[in-house]
Amino acid sequence: MAPRVEFVDTSVLCNILDIPGKNQDRESVKQQLEQRRGCDLILPVTTVIETGNHIAQLSDGRVRRDRADKLHQLLSLVIAGEAPWVLHTVEWGEGFLRSLLAGAGTGTPFSDHVMAKLGLGDLCILTERELYRTRVTNVEVGIWTLDTQLRSHS
Repeated sequence: MAPRVEFVDTSVLCNILDIPGKNQDRESVKQQLEQRRGCDLILPVTTVIETGNHIAQLSDGRVRRDRADKLHQLLSLVIAGEAPWVLHTVEWGEGFLRSLLAGAGTGTPFSDHVMAKLGLGDLCILTERELYRTRVTNVEVGIWTLDTQLRSHS
């Protein structure tokens, strides 16, 4: 059986970090994290940006600081390559944009995804995953998400 890698969506990371208003599935996500012990987990750039924005919008400054510190600690684990987190390099350039516009390996072009209300952030995660698949072989690659529309492409 091939090793498994999963790209972590914002919906999951917000529960891991216990972001108020975005943490309604926290207990389930904690259990799912335990079940993914054998997986390598990758944080897409979009997930980090969206989660950071959710933290910045928290009204309680103490909670905002605490969650920012938790995100900082998690990103430090990613940098260090501490399991289950794996650092992955993505280049924002022609290849990324071409894959994004082509639908990130889904067979559906960008504009049709938008018409189906798949957000650009989700499409960027799909694009990162697709580019990773082209670079890394003999690995099963998925997306860990609570979003039903994104899950349909994972």
